[in-house]
Amino acid sequence: MQDSRTISAKQEKVIAYLVVEPTIEKACEKAGINPATYWRWTQQEAFLKEYRKARRTIFENTVARLQSLTHEAVECLERNLHCENASVEIRAASIVLDLAARGIETLDLEGRIEMLELLQKDQDKAYERIKGQSK
Repeated sequence: MQDSRTISAKQEKVIAYLVVEPTIEKACEKAGINPATYWRWTQQEAFLKEYRKARRTIFENTVARLQSLTHEAVECLERNLHCENASVEIRAASIVLDLAARGIETLDLEGRIEMLELLQKDQDKAYERIKGQSK
């Protein structure tokens, strides 16, 4: 029987496809599973944890790539600050800067949420200990 804290090789395979394929159906097809199986797996904590971890890695890499473009975006803005035909280039630079900033905000918020969840788990454990001692 599979440990509830681990995932199967098939689950790992579908997660790998989920992060690169445009649809769940396509990912399931490539992984050789029925979409209904995927939906059942989404009810398993271990599967969801690994899937979220994979998505977070992709997201963090994307944010890092965006952040690496910010220097060029600022240069573009500086170059085209007073240019009459640079609206498309300036808009692209603004988008890069905006997405990089939002990426940092999102990562910061995720870190804060994770910390709060850990604190809540500690509180729950302490409450259970106290509750167990009072019986």
